[in-house]
Amino acid sequence: QVHLVESGGGSVQAGGSLRISCAISGYTGRDYCMGWFRQTPGKEREGVTLIDSDGIPTYADSVKGRFTISKDNVENTLYLQLNSLKPEDTAMYYCAAGDSNLFCRATYYSDSDSAKKRFPHWGQGTQVTVSS
Repeated sequence: QVHLVESGGGSVQAGGSLRISCAISGYTGRDYCMGWFRQTPGKEREGVTLIDSDGIPTYADSVKGRFTISKDNVENTLYLQLNSLKPEDTAMYYCAAGDSNLFCRATYYSDSDSAKKRFPHWGQGTQVTVSS
């Protein structure tokens, strides 16, 4: 059974930084696509950043240059470093994992249905709030 547990969210002022983590357990596949989505009430779940099993990251245009995804393969933990935060970054951030490294681009997933079809494993989410 695959379990994803996020941590590290919180409140920060605009321009500040946060690092959120996703502890991954039970995933045994060699190939994967993992990453971060975010969602605000009444809106679709959107891809923020993904990384594949070759270590290649992709980012949504809105976060490029500000957010950085990384994966510690020893600790089996996925990280998201959020810098230069803006109020529009406020959202629930979800960690997700899926088999295969195909179709592993954050920009492919701009709605909840496509995200949930591609990624069978999700964490419970961690809230990031950015005040102006």
